[in-house]
Amino acid sequence: MKINSVFPAIVAVLGLVILSSSCTVVRQGEFGVKRRFGRFSDDVYTSGLRPFNPFTSTIIKISGQTENLEVALNIPSQEGLTIQSEVSILYRVVKKDAPDLLRTVGLDYEETIILPVFRSAVADITSKYYAKDMHSGNRAVIEVAIRDLMAKTLTDKGILIENVLLKSIALPKNLTKAIEDKLEAEQQAQRMEFILQQEKQEAERKRIQATGERDANKIISEGLSEQVLQFKALDAWLKLSMSPNSKVIITNGTVPMVMDPGGSGIK
Repeated sequence: MKINSVFPAIVAVLGLVILSSSCTVVRQGEFGVKRRFGRFSDDVYTSGLRPFNPFTSTIIKISGQTENLEVALNIPSQEGLTIQSEVSILYRVVKKDAPDLLRTVGLDYEETIILPVFRSAVADITSKYYAKDMHSGNRAVIEVAIRDLMAKTLTDKGILIENVLLKSIALPKNLTKAIEDKLEAEQQAQRMEFILQQEKQEAERKRIQATGERDANKIISEGLSEQVLQFKALDAWLKLSMSPNSKVIITNGTVPMVMDPGGSGIK
């Protein structure tokens, strides 16, 4: 009786073990490819619970998300310098090409094809540019050129290169100093140009001011006729006559000079 009661439990446990070993979960962002008797199926599974026969098959899972492969390497420049750099390769596996990638390359596709193709593309592209170009606007051009060259080889393998990013560029110290000196000289030249421009503007302002004063004096001198001077003298005498202070007026008939008896003299 005891054996009969234990046997169903054993069968149930064995069934659960066999059932659990014949299913796998493909997570979101993963691809699953069934391999049966060593041959990969053309079907690609996406996220979910996927059953298979554990005695004849297995499901190989690879990432379908964008992956960031970081590489530190020395890159050459056109003038023959060696530049230390850290590079990020952003790539992803194309779903429909996942079975062929596993058949022809295997799971170690980063080491097998991505890195060798990347190193070759970097050497081909950066050797066409000067070291200083990698710190300028040409940096983005270099990144795109490396990406496009890699894509020519890897797209047919089922790997899409989304971007190549030169995260850090460490130029030789002597070259860095030369670039810094050049930038400083350019800034000084720009400051001097600004100062010269200010001086020119100030000189132009003074010239215009002097021209205005000259023209004003010319107009005044042209307007000071004998009649005007006599009128001004009469006007001054009139104002003096209305003053309550005692004054001695000496005149030549044209211009009055005032003597203040209690003051300091002529006004």
